[in-house]
Amino acid sequence: MKIVIAGGTGYLGELLVKYYEKEKKNQIYILTRSQKLNKGNVYYIQWDGKSRGYWTALLEGTDVLINLAGKSVNCRYNNENKKEIYESRLASTALLCAIVQDLKSPPNVFIQSSSATIYKHSEEKLMTEKLGEIGIDFSMDVCKKWEQVFNSYSFTKTKKIITRTSIVLGKNGGAFSIMKKMTKLGLGGKQGNGNQYISWITEKDYVKAINFLINQEEGTYNICVPNPIRNKIFQKELQKKLNIPFGLNATKLMLKIGARIIGTETELLLKSRKVYPEKLLRLGFNFTTKTFQEFKI
Repeated sequence: MKIVIAGGTGYLGELLVKYYEKEKKNQIYILTRSQKLNKGNVYYIQWDGKSRGYWTALLEGTDVLINLAGKSVNCRYNNENKKEIYESRLASTALLCAIVQDLKSPPNVFIQSSSATIYKHSEEKLMTEKLGEIGIDFSMDVCKKWEQVFNSYSFTKTKKIITRTSIVLGKNGGAFSIMKKMTKLGLGGKQGNGNQYISWITEKDYVKAINFLINQEEGTYNICVPNPIRNKIFQKELQKKLNIPFGLNATKLMLKIGARIIGTETELLLKSRKVYPEKLLRLGFNFTTKTFQEFKI
Protein backbone atom coordinates (compact mmCIF):
# COMPACT_ATOMS: atom_id res chain seq x y z
CA MET A 1 0.00 0.00 0.00
CA LYS A 2 0.89 3.65 -0.32
CA ILE A 3 0.35 5.19 3.11
CA VAL A 4 0.65 8.85 4.10
CA ILE A 5 0.73 9.71 7.81
CA ALA A 6 0.48 13.36 8.87
CA GLY A 7 2.14 13.87 12.26
CA GLY A 8 3.72 10.46 11.94
CA THR A 9 6.79 11.10 14.10
CA GLY A 10 4.79 11.07 17.34
CA TYR A 11 4.20 8.05 19.58
CA LEU A 12 1.22 6.62 17.67
CA GLY A 13 2.72 7.43 14.30
CA GLU A 14 5.88 5.54 15.13
CA LEU A 15 3.82 2.49 16.11
CA LEU A 16 2.12 2.53 12.71
CA VAL A 17 5.39 3.05 10.83
CA LYS A 18 7.02 0.15 12.66
CA TYR A 19 4.10 -2.09 11.67
CA TYR A 20 3.76 -1.10 8.01
CA GLU A 21 7.45 -0.81 7.14
CA LYS A 22 7.86 -4.57 7.65
CA GLU A 23 6.13 -5.14 4.32
CA LYS A 24 8.80 -3.86 1.94
CA LYS A 25 6.30 -3.31 -0.87
CA ASN A 26 4.55 -0.65 1.24
CA GLN A 27 5.49 2.97 0.61
CA ILE A 28 5.15 5.10 3.73
CA TYR A 29 5.30 8.90 3.59
CA ILE A 30 5.46 10.86 6.86
CA LEU A 31 4.43 14.52 6.93
CA THR A 32 6.42 16.10 9.75
CA ARG A 33 7.46 19.56 10.96
CA SER A 34 10.97 18.26 11.67
CA GLN A 35 13.48 17.19 9.05
CA LYS A 36 14.47 13.52 9.14
CA LEU A 37 16.43 11.24 6.82
CA ASN A 38 14.57 8.62 4.81
CA LYS A 39 15.00 5.02 5.87
CA GLY A 40 14.16 2.01 3.70
CA ASN A 41 10.57 2.33 2.51
CA VAL A 42 9.81 5.23 4.90
CA TYR A 43 10.09 8.76 3.51
CA TYR A 44 9.96 11.90 5.68
CA ILE A 45 8.47 15.00 4.07
CA GLN A 46 8.61 18.39 5.79
CA TRP A 47 5.39 20.44 6.10
CA ASP A 48 4.06 23.11 8.44
CA GLY A 49 0.52 21.76 8.78
CA LYS A 50 -0.89 25.05 7.52
CA SER A 51 0.03 25.56 3.87
CA ARG A 52 0.25 23.58 0.66
CA GLY A 53 3.58 22.44 -0.73
CA TYR A 54 5.19 20.01 -3.16
CA TRP A 55 4.11 17.19 -0.83
CA THR A 56 0.47 17.53 -1.93
CA ALA A 57 1.33 15.54 -5.08
CA LEU A 58 2.15 12.58 -2.83
CA LEU A 59 -1.51 12.25 -1.89
CA GLU A 60 -2.45 11.33 -5.47
CA GLY A 61 -3.14 7.61 -5.68
CA THR A 62 -2.72 7.04 -1.94
CA ASP A 63 -4.36 3.98 -0.44
CA VAL A 64 -4.55 5.29 3.14
CA LEU A 65 -4.18 8.79 4.58
CA ILE A 66 -3.92 8.96 8.38
CA ASN A 67 -3.98 12.30 10.20
CA LEU A 68 -2.40 12.29 13.67
CA ALA A 69 -1.14 15.89 13.59
CA GLY A 70 -1.57 18.05 16.68
CA LYS A 71 0.31 19.43 19.66
CA SER A 72 0.42 17.09 22.66
CA VAL A 73 -2.20 17.77 25.35
CA ASN A 74 0.35 16.79 28.00
CA CYS A 75 1.01 20.42 28.92
CA ARG A 76 -0.38 23.28 31.00
CA TYR A 77 -3.64 24.64 29.60
CA ASN A 78 -2.55 28.26 29.47
CA ASN A 79 -3.77 30.54 26.69
CA GLU A 80 -0.70 30.01 24.51
CA ASN A 81 -0.85 26.22 24.70
CA LYS A 82 -4.62 26.15 24.21
CA LYS A 83 -4.28 28.21 21.06
CA GLU A 84 -1.58 25.90 19.70
CA ILE A 85 -3.59 22.77 20.56
CA TYR A 86 -6.58 24.12 18.63
CA GLU A 87 -4.65 25.50 15.67
CA SER A 88 -2.36 22.50 15.20
CA ARG A 89 -5.37 20.20 14.93
CA LEU A 90 -7.93 22.30 13.09
CA ALA A 91 -5.59 23.87 10.52
CA SER A 92 -3.90 20.59 9.53
CA THR A 93 -7.22 18.76 9.27
CA ALA A 94 -8.79 21.50 7.12
CA LEU A 95 -5.71 21.61 4.89
CA LEU A 96 -5.66 17.87 4.27
CA CYS A 97 -9.41 17.76 3.62
CA ALA A 98 -9.25 20.64 1.14
CA ILE A 99 -6.42 18.96 -0.74
CA VAL A 100 -8.20 15.59 -0.86
CA GLN A 101 -11.21 17.32 -2.42
CA ASP A 102 -9.02 18.66 -5.23
CA LEU A 103 -7.19 15.45 -6.14
CA LYS A 104 -7.92 13.51 -9.31
CA SER A 105 -7.06 10.24 -7.57
CA PRO A 106 -7.71 10.90 -3.87
CA PRO A 107 -6.92 8.44 -1.04
CA ASN A 108 -9.17 5.41 -0.81
CA VAL A 109 -9.42 5.86 2.97
CA PHE A 110 -8.89 8.92 5.20
CA ILE A 111 -8.49 8.04 8.90
CA GLN A 112 -8.84 11.12 11.12
CA SER A 113 -7.58 10.97 14.70
CA SER A 114 -9.73 12.13 17.62
CA SER A 115 -9.79 11.19 21.30
CA ALA A 116 -11.93 9.22 23.73
CA THR A 117 -11.73 12.27 25.98
CA ILE A 118 -14.51 13.75 23.84
CA TYR A 119 -16.95 12.00 26.22
CA LYS A 120 -17.83 13.58 29.53
CA HIS A 121 -16.66 12.32 32.93
CA SER A 122 -18.56 9.12 33.75
CA GLU A 123 -18.22 6.55 36.52
CA GLU A 124 -21.48 4.76 35.65
CA LYS A 125 -22.57 5.00 32.03
CA LEU A 126 -20.61 3.23 29.28
CA MET A 127 -19.86 5.69 26.49
CA THR A 128 -20.55 4.06 23.13
CA GLU A 129 -20.30 5.74 19.74
CA LYS A 130 -24.10 5.98 19.56
CA LEU A 131 -25.07 6.78 23.16
CA GLY A 132 -21.95 8.45 24.54
CA GLU A 133 -22.52 11.88 26.07
CA ILE A 134 -20.28 14.74 24.99
CA GLY A 135 -19.94 17.50 27.55
CA ILE A 136 -18.49 21.00 27.68
CA ASP A 137 -14.92 21.79 28.68
CA PHE A 138 -11.67 22.62 26.89
CA SER A 139 -10.61 19.07 25.99
CA MET A 140 -14.05 18.04 24.80
CA ASP A 141 -14.40 21.23 22.77
CA VAL A 142 -11.06 20.56 21.05
CA CYS A 143 -12.26 17.09 20.03
CA LYS A 144 -15.67 18.34 18.91
CA LYS A 145 -14.18 21.03 16.69
CA TRP A 146 -11.54 18.60 15.39
CA GLU A 147 -14.27 16.22 14.24
CA GLN A 148 -16.48 19.08 13.06
CA VAL A 149 -13.81 20.32 10.65
CA PHE A 150 -13.32 16.81 9.26
CA ASN A 151 -17.07 16.23 8.90
CA SER A 152 -17.59 19.57 7.15
CA TYR A 153 -15.91 18.16 4.02
CA SER A 154 -17.60 15.71 1.68
CA PHE A 155 -15.63 13.24 -0.41
CA THR A 156 -17.05 11.25 -3.31
CA LYS A 157 -14.19 8.77 -3.67
CA THR A 158 -12.68 8.66 -0.18
CA LYS A 159 -14.00 6.71 2.80
CA LYS A 160 -13.94 8.78 6.02
CA ILE A 161 -13.16 7.24 9.41
CA ILE A 162 -12.79 8.96 12.80
CA THR A 163 -10.91 7.17 15.59
CA ARG A 164 -11.65 8.20 19.18
CA THR A 165 -8.55 6.72 20.74
CA SER A 166 -8.09 5.99 24.44
CA ILE A 167 -4.77 5.75 26.34
CA VAL A 168 -2.38 3.45 24.47
CA LEU A 169 -0.32 1.20 26.73
CA GLY A 170 3.14 0.13 25.64
CA LYS A 171 6.65 -0.38 26.86
CA ASN A 172 8.53 2.58 25.47
CA GLY A 173 6.34 5.64 25.12
CA GLY A 174 3.14 7.53 25.75
CA ALA A 175 1.46 8.09 29.10
CA PHE A 176 2.16 4.57 30.34
CA SER A 177 5.92 5.14 30.58
CA ILE A 178 5.22 7.98 33.05
CA MET A 179 2.80 5.79 35.03
CA LYS A 180 5.45 3.08 35.37
CA LYS A 181 8.12 5.56 36.44
CA MET A 182 5.86 7.01 39.16
CA THR A 183 5.02 3.52 40.44
CA LYS A 184 8.69 2.52 40.59
CA LEU A 185 9.33 5.61 42.69
CA GLY A 186 6.71 4.47 45.21
CA LEU A 187 4.10 6.97 43.99
CA GLY A 188 1.82 4.42 42.36
CA GLY A 189 -1.16 4.55 44.70
CA LYS A 190 -4.65 5.65 43.68
CA GLN A 191 -5.09 9.16 42.32
CA GLY A 192 -7.88 11.23 43.82
CA ASN A 193 -10.57 8.86 45.11
CA GLY A 194 -9.44 6.21 42.61
CA ASN A 195 -12.98 5.57 41.36
CA GLN A 196 -12.39 7.15 37.94
CA TYR A 197 -12.18 4.76 35.01
CA ILE A 198 -9.26 4.38 32.63
CA SER A 199 -10.07 3.39 29.07
CA TRP A 200 -7.07 1.93 27.29
CA ILE A 201 -5.76 -0.26 24.49
CA THR A 202 -2.39 -1.97 23.92
CA GLU A 203 0.02 -0.80 21.24
CA LYS A 204 -0.49 -4.06 19.35
CA ASP A 205 -4.27 -3.76 19.36
CA TYR A 206 -4.17 -0.06 18.44
CA VAL A 207 -2.21 -0.82 15.26
CA LYS A 208 -4.37 -3.87 14.64
CA ALA A 209 -7.55 -1.75 14.97
CA ILE A 210 -6.29 0.91 12.54
CA ASN A 211 -5.39 -1.77 10.01
CA PHE A 212 -8.80 -3.44 10.55
CA LEU A 213 -10.70 -0.19 9.96
CA ILE A 214 -9.13 0.34 6.54
CA ASN A 215 -11.52 -2.30 5.22
CA GLN A 216 -14.59 -1.39 7.30
CA GLU A 217 -17.54 0.92 6.83
CA GLU A 218 -17.26 4.70 7.07
CA GLY A 219 -17.95 6.20 10.50
CA THR A 220 -16.69 7.00 14.00
CA TYR A 221 -15.06 4.33 16.17
CA ASN A 222 -14.00 4.09 19.82
CA ILE A 223 -10.49 2.64 19.96
CA CYS A 224 -10.29 0.99 23.39
CA VAL A 225 -10.73 -2.39 25.07
CA PRO A 226 -14.24 -3.40 26.17
CA ASN A 227 -13.12 -3.46 29.82
CA PRO A 228 -12.30 -0.02 31.27
CA ILE A 229 -10.71 -0.29 34.72
CA ARG A 230 -10.98 1.87 37.85
CA ASN A 231 -7.88 3.88 38.68
CA LYS A 232 -7.39 2.28 42.12
CA ILE A 233 -7.52 -1.25 40.65
CA PHE A 234 -5.26 -0.27 37.76
CA GLN A 235 -2.65 1.13 40.16
CA LYS A 236 -2.74 -1.98 42.38
CA GLU A 237 -2.28 -4.22 39.33
CA LEU A 238 0.56 -2.05 38.08
CA GLN A 239 2.35 -2.31 41.43
CA LYS A 240 1.98 -6.09 41.24
CA LYS A 241 3.32 -6.26 37.67
CA LEU A 242 6.35 -4.15 38.60
CA ASN A 243 6.94 -5.97 41.91
CA ILE A 244 6.60 -2.75 43.89
CA PRO A 245 5.23 -3.52 47.39
CA PHE A 246 3.60 -0.15 48.09
CA GLY A 247 2.37 3.02 46.47
CA LEU A 248 1.53 6.36 48.05
CA ASN A 249 -1.93 7.70 47.31
CA ALA A 250 -2.20 11.17 45.78
CA THR A 251 -4.98 13.57 46.76
CA LYS A 252 -6.40 16.06 44.27
CA LEU A 253 -4.40 18.84 45.92
CA MET A 254 -1.16 16.85 45.66
CA LEU A 255 -1.89 16.15 41.99
CA LYS A 256 -2.55 19.83 41.30
CA ILE A 257 0.79 20.78 42.82
CA GLY A 258 2.60 17.97 41.00
CA ALA A 259 0.94 18.79 37.67
CA ARG A 260 2.04 22.41 37.94
CA ILE A 261 5.62 21.35 38.71
CA ILE A 262 5.94 18.97 35.74
CA GLY A 263 3.91 21.13 33.37
CA THR A 264 0.73 19.15 32.81
CA GLU A 265 -2.93 19.01 33.92
CA THR A 266 -4.68 16.81 36.51
CA GLU A 267 -7.50 16.09 34.06
CA LEU A 268 -5.29 13.48 32.39
CA LEU A 269 -5.40 11.48 35.65
CA LEU A 270 -8.68 12.41 37.30
CA LYS A 271 -11.20 12.39 34.46
CA SER A 272 -13.22 9.15 34.34
CA ARG A 273 -13.24 7.73 30.83
CA LYS A 274 -15.62 4.78 30.73
CA VAL A 275 -15.62 4.14 26.99
CA TYR A 276 -16.84 1.06 25.10
CA PRO A 277 -15.86 -0.07 21.55
CA GLU A 278 -19.36 -1.14 20.49
CA LYS A 279 -18.78 -0.79 16.74
CA LEU A 280 -15.46 -2.64 16.68
CA LEU A 281 -17.02 -5.54 18.55
CA ARG A 282 -20.08 -5.58 16.27
CA LEU A 283 -17.80 -5.86 13.25
CA GLY A 284 -15.98 -8.83 14.80
CA PHE A 285 -12.70 -7.21 15.83
CA ASN A 286 -10.71 -9.53 18.10
CA PHE A 287 -8.63 -7.89 20.82
CA THR A 288 -5.33 -9.57 21.62
CA THR A 289 -5.57 -8.21 25.18
CA LYS A 290 -8.95 -7.40 26.75
CA THR A 291 -8.15 -6.86 30.42
CA PHE A 292 -5.32 -5.06 32.22
CA GLN A 293 -4.69 -8.24 34.21
CA GLU A 294 -3.72 -9.95 30.92
CA PHE A 295 -1.43 -7.13 29.84
CA LYS A 296 2.27 -8.03 30.02
CA ILE A 297 4.80 -5.32 30.76
